[in-house]
Amino acid sequence: MSEIRTADEAAIRAVLDDSYRAWAAGDAAAMVAAYAEDASAIMPGSFRGSREVIRESMAGAFAGPLKDTSIRSRELSVRFRGPTPLSSSARRGSSSPVRPRCPRHAR
Repeated sequence: MSEIRTADEAAIRAVLDDSYRAWAAGDAAAMVAAYAEDASAIMPGSFRGSREVIRESMAGAFAGPLKDTSIRSRELSVRFRGPTPLSSSARRGSSSPVRPRCPRHAR
């Protein structure tokens, strides 16, 4: 793996780690801080079509059923398509797929 790819993968993992720490702290704003404005999340029974909608729903969840919870996660892989990161896949205790924006490749 090239030095650039290694750095890209580390940046992606850092974004995910920050999101997990924010979840454990119950901080919805910090959890979505690195998400693109047009990020989307598909969670059981609902589609959340923007960073703000995701933040609002997570703030409500952190105040209620997800209060004092955390995510157990182990990233399985970071995949690249061409010169930019494509996605990461993770195995989590709670499934909430999102598109975090890697600061290095923000446009």
